[in-house]
Amino acid sequence: MIGNVEETDSVCTGWDNSSCEGTKHCPPRCPRFVDKEGVPRIARRFEPADFDAIVDMYNDLDSYSRTQGIPPATRSQIESWVSSLVERGLNLVVEDNIRIIGHAAAVPASASAPELVIFLHQSVRNRGIGSELLKHLIAHADDQDRDGLTLNVSCGNNRAITVYENIGFDEIERTETDVEMELSMDEPIVDRVQLFPAQRDR
Repeated sequence: MIGNVEETDSVCTGWDNSSCEGTKHCPPRCPRFVDKEGVPRIARRFEPADFDAIVDMYNDLDSYSRTQGIPPATRSQIESWVSSLVERGLNLVVEDNIRIIGHAAAVPASASAPELVIFLHQSVRNRGIGSELLKHLIAHADDQDRDGLTLNVSCGNNRAITVYENIGFDEIERTETDVEMELSMDEPIVDRVQLFPAQRDR
C-alpha cells in the first residue's frame, strides 16, 4: 500500500522491489529504497502530523549542519521557518521509525524553478539517503511541470557542490560566499529518477 491506495496489481514483494514495474497508482518515484547500510527506508510527501518531528530534527542538528543562516537557531524560529516551507512548498520526508531524519522542500511550489532546501540529521549521513531524497524531489517537481530547480550552497562546501554537479546541476553564479546552481528539467537525470525499479541499472 502506498499512502491510502491499495496496490492490488503491484509486483513488489517486501523491500526487494528490483522487479517492480510500477502501477498507475505509483508516485513519481518509488518511495521504497534501501540505504548504503542495508536499512529499508521510505521517502514520501509531507503530512501535517510530521510537523513536530521535522522541527525536532532541525532543533537537534549540530552546528556543522547549519549553513547560510538555516535552519534558524531557536526552536520558535525553526517552527516559523518550517511553517513557511510547508505552506509555500513541495515537501518530502524520510523517517526512521517515529522520527524524521531527512527533509527536502522546493519553494515556492508555484515557481517555474523553485529553490531547493535539503537537510539530513547528522546521524544518518553518508548512507545515500540525501541523494535519494534529492532524486525524489526532482521527480515530484517534474511531475508538477516545473521547469527546473535552483539552490544556493556555500562556496566552501565543495562536497555538496560536487554532489549537485554529479546529479546535473549547473553553476549559474558565484560570489565570495555562495554558489547559485540550477537543474533544468531537460537534463537526462529527470527521466532516470522516474524509472520503475525494474527499469533501473543495477
